[in-house]
Amino acid sequence: MNLLQTNGLRKQYQMGEVTVDALQGVDFAVTKGEFIAIMGPSGSGKSTLLHLLGGLDIPSDGEIVLGERRLAHLTDDEITIVRRRQIGFIFQFFNLLPTLTAAENVALPLLIDGRSLTPYLPRIDELLTLVGLGDR
Repeated sequence: MNLLQTNGLRKQYQMGEVTVDALQGVDFAVTKGEFIAIMGPSGSGKSTLLHLLGGLDIPSDGEIVLGERRLAHLTDDEITIVRRRQIGFIFQFFNLLPTLTAAENVALPLLIDGRSLTPYLPRIDELLTLVGLGDR
């Protein structure tokens, strides 16, 4: 089973009388254990694709399947939960909350999800130490 799959994914924007094809029939699948990178020149549709994959925008055509769930069949609340629990983005320019420690910034999605931090704190500390941020 694919973790993520797109079929005929298209996104068009209307700019006045001009139709802009941001994505034209994107098909791909990601299986467990795969590492992928989305690369291309400015204006090639990378950000558009990420917005669609994250459920932040709706495709003009085609489908996105996450596990066995088609994003188009989910409510806004369900997509929010999927985004919070199953989808992660790493941005070149990140937005951390300056009043929080590194551990608190990492734990923020858990807090938003209403989870207790106690069982996660050792793993958070371990991961921050692994990337050289254990002292922040």
